[in-house]
Amino acid sequence: MSPPSGSTKELTRADIIQKADAFLMPNYARFPIALVRGEGSWVWDADGKKYLDFVGGIAVMSLGHAPEGFADVVKQQAATLAHVSNLYYTAPQAELAEELVKASFPSKVFFCNSGTEANEAAIKLARKYGKETHGDEKYEIVALFNSFHGRTFGSLSATGQVKYHKGFEPLVPGFFHVPFNDLVALEAILGMRTAAVMMEPVQAEGGVVMPSEDYLRKVREMCTKKKTLLIFDEVQVGLGRTGKLFAYQQFGVEPDILTLGKSLGGGLPMAAMLAKTELASALGPGSHAVTMGGSPLVAQAGLWAFRKLMENGFLEKSRQMGAYLREKLEGLRAIPPVQDVRGIGMIQAVELNVPARPVAAMCLEEGLLVTVVQDRVVRLVPPLNVKRAEVDRAIKILEEAIRQAEKERGSAPA
Repeated sequence: MSPPSGSTKELTRADIIQKADAFLMPNYARFPIALVRGEGSWVWDADGKKYLDFVGGIAVMSLGHAPEGFADVVKQQAATLAHVSNLYYTAPQAELAEELVKASFPSKVFFCNSGTEANEAAIKLARKYGKETHGDEKYEIVALFNSFHGRTFGSLSATGQVKYHKGFEPLVPGFFHVPFNDLVALEAILGMRTAAVMMEPVQAEGGVVMPSEDYLRKVREMCTKKKTLLIFDEVQVGLGRTGKLFAYQQFGVEPDILTLGKSLGGGLPMAAMLAKTELASALGPGSHAVTMGGSPLVAQAGLWAFRKLMENGFLEKSRQMGAYLREKLEGLRAIPPVQDVRGIGMIQAVELNVPARPVAAMCLEEGLLVTVVQDRVVRLVPPLNVKRAEVDRAIKILEEAIRQAEKERGSAPA
């Protein structure tokens, strides 16, 4: 493989890691590999080792790496018009907005670059609409413990995990948290000042925690009764990840505001906030903006990727493969360290009673990439078009890694 244009030589894994450690900030606990190429469900490191990728850029690469036709679309748009700002109209942005709305609910779309930006926009819209409609005191946001909404200050304040807050206090005022799946606590906190309830339909970074039966429906009923907006953060679980195009469709509950990200750009940085049409006027000209959001380049990539998801049979095949993945994971329950298997569609998790990072490291050694959340949970988010043989290989590696972790725990000194 030839080095990228502008490189003077092809760097080895050690070269890349040394250079990165010398010049990049130390805010990531990276695994010691340097990836240089991807195709489908696979990636290769700089030393030529091949890995089965069940991380997918953290649920970004829903169509796999380098899907056929994607590079051509990006190249053509880059050679035509890459960026002009949102001072002007562009066809790719308008077309993608139209397709998102037609596939979801009557709404307006705001494009941005990342999930945290989409959530910031949702928070701002909820507060502005609340104040304009009900008065200046309608600004509080109720979110959930164990949630994750992003790293910028508004979305960080909505995130219900203290470990992400440490060192960054004071957070934005006006945010309150209640436990997930606890309707009593939610009803008790909703009041005249509550502008919105913000939640993930499935808590992805929280360990792939599923809503209990009827929970989301009853939350919707409470919000409607209390004149409170309902925000669904589908940055990670939207766009086919649960087996439906949008996660809210899986549960039959429609939000007022929906945020999307990660896979929306087909691998390029893109996110969106959708808000019911009657809310959108609260964000008039000058009220909120982003320079790069929905540029022709990323919007064209997103439009191409979205149309691939909508092709006949794609989501049905993904649902079938998600069921197969879950079936294979259920077989791991017999291994003592496994405490639970949970998830939906192509976002699945195995909870252990031992630390999960050593298990992930063993998987890495054997050629499988997985993520670790909540210290003891291994999460799998493969491409939506992953193959059966790839699922089989991943499960085999994961099972061996878990068994090895159990052996090492058993042989450790008391």
